[in-house]
Amino acid sequence: MTLRISNAVRSALANQVTTAIDAGAGAGKLRIYTTAQPAGPDTAVGAQTLLAEFTLADPSFGAASNGVITLAGTPRSTTGLAAGTAAWFRVLDSNNVAVADGAVGTSGAELNLNTLTISVGVNVEITSGTITMPGS
Repeated sequence: MTLRISNAVRSALANQVTTAIDAGAGAGKLRIYTTAQPAGPDTAVGAQTLLAEFTLADPSFGAASNGVITLAGTPRSTTGLAAGTAAWFRVLDSNNVAVADGAVGTSGAELNLNTLTISVGVNVEITSGTITMPGS
């Protein structure tokens, strides 16, 4: 048999992710990195290049619907901190505690940017972002 989770429970779990990101005194952060994504948010970033950092809205995501939370305040922009190709993202609370990692793209990814090519001092924009809890 396959485990299946109700939409109500999926949404409750997704809302807990928002609660974790919004923990601390300030807004959460989203960081964009190069090269391979680590095993998960409990794994140190290592020798990655931090390409860009966004300060998120507070609350960071809207209320869950069918197990999906959608990033609030998009489009959201910042300037590049280093040059490189965006490969993945990490979301942290305001105390720099990692909450979630995910894929970046220009469409169809968990986090969509206006470009994957980031340059120092050049605008980079989040066009959309979602986190989805599995249903089955």
